Amino acid sequence: MRVEAKKTRSPMSKEQRLRRLWSTVADIPPGCVASYGQVAEIAGIPRGARQTAYALRHAPAELNLPWFRVITASGKLAFEEGTASFRKQKKLLADDGVVLLNGKVNMQEYRWEPDLDELLWKPSDTWDED
Repeated sequence: MRVEAKKTRSPMSKEQRLRRLWSTVADIPPGCVASYGQVAEIAGIPRGARQTAYALRHAPAELNLPWFRVITASGKLAFEEGTASFRKQKKLLADDGVVLLNGKVNMQEYRWEPDLDELLWKPSDTWDED
């Protein structure tokens, strides 16, 4: 009896994961937020919330990503309240029309919910990588 070798797709390289995450963050529209895990899930990297954080820390400045639109799943900012980074993210979100109440964003109101057409048909060169 001959056993066929199961063909598996090779895993994404680190660079491919970073590009997908950066592209997904770039797609978050003004007035919306996404959690770290949500960004990873949309980018095709399940359970990749920490990878999203890593990607944002290592994003080239010239990408000019709206990093401030990425927050925790509970609606909190990832920075400790009172820090310069917290104040900067809070101001950028406010300028975007996103309100923080008691240090949290109402995820039911501001969470980015891309529709299937937006995900499938938005042109992006990073999605064609193998």
